[in-house]
Amino acid sequence: MQGRQLGDVTIARVLEMNTPEFDPYEFFPETTLEDWEPHLHWLQPHAMDPISGKLVFPMQSYVVQSKHHTILIDSCVGNHKERPFLPKWHQKTDTTYIDNLAKLGLTPEDIDIVMCTHLHPDHVGWNTKLVDGRWVPTFPNAEYVFSRKEFDYWKEFNERRPLDHLIDSVLPIEAAGQAKLVANDHAVDDSVWLESTPGHTPDHFSVRLASAGSDAVFTGDMIHSPIQTHFPEWAARPDYKTDIAGATRRAFLEKYCDSGVLVCTMHFPLPSAGLIVPDGNAFRFEYEEKYW
Repeated sequence: MQGRQLGDVTIARVLEMNTPEFDPYEFFPETTLEDWEPHLHWLQPHAMDPISGKLVFPMQSYVVQSKHHTILIDSCVGNHKERPFLPKWHQKTDTTYIDNLAKLGLTPEDIDIVMCTHLHPDHVGWNTKLVDGRWVPTFPNAEYVFSRKEFDYWKEFNERRPLDHLIDSVLPIEAAGQAKLVANDHAVDDSVWLESTPGHTPDHFSVRLASAGSDAVFTGDMIHSPIQTHFPEWAARPDYKTDIAGATRRAFLEKYCDSGVLVCTMHFPLPSAGLIVPDGNAFRFEYEEKYW
């Protein structure tokens, strides 16, 4: 597989889309123009589109390939999914995601493990594909790792108020017998394990990786935008518990600042991976451009 070497493993991204999508004042509803203005000079154009003023969030997965496993972390938006709340996600039919997987030399059959950091629609969409009117696992040989607490919460929620993405992208995995429900300290092996990062959802986890003296962490939606390295308390509208999410972000930034651990974010501007470094009394994201 092509990608960036980290110790004895290879890391790569599978990009689905990268377009302006979210109004900053809707996504961060407690913020004002005055909050954003001092930061526009470094947010634009990559993290914020200067024309529309919307935030640019890549939709992407990461693939980790070791001698033991080929692991997909999160599975983006997906095709043929009913997502009327975001037109660019709604009933997509493009081949971008699978084509980009193929560019890494991989097919869906090559994926051994799918790890879903949480069960929001843009992190589970390619879990399934539509075949003859049925939702079937896109990755037929994979074990899908879900937090049991997260899964149980959303399954119960779905029984009260049906959720399209649970119905089309999560429950079919359970029905196919490919779901592995785990605690949030689950370890795949001695080099890949889960790290609890709650708040965005009830039992959100990040994924930790250690190999031959090198380390990485895949954040999921623990943090959405580089502006939150300056203001970890800024709550995103989708956060389940804003106080817990803010405390988790601050603790994460403090833990990984100047640690040398490669931080692979889902929604920061491309190349999305880099290091947390100090910036006065706050933090800054230093992008790693070389390998991506």
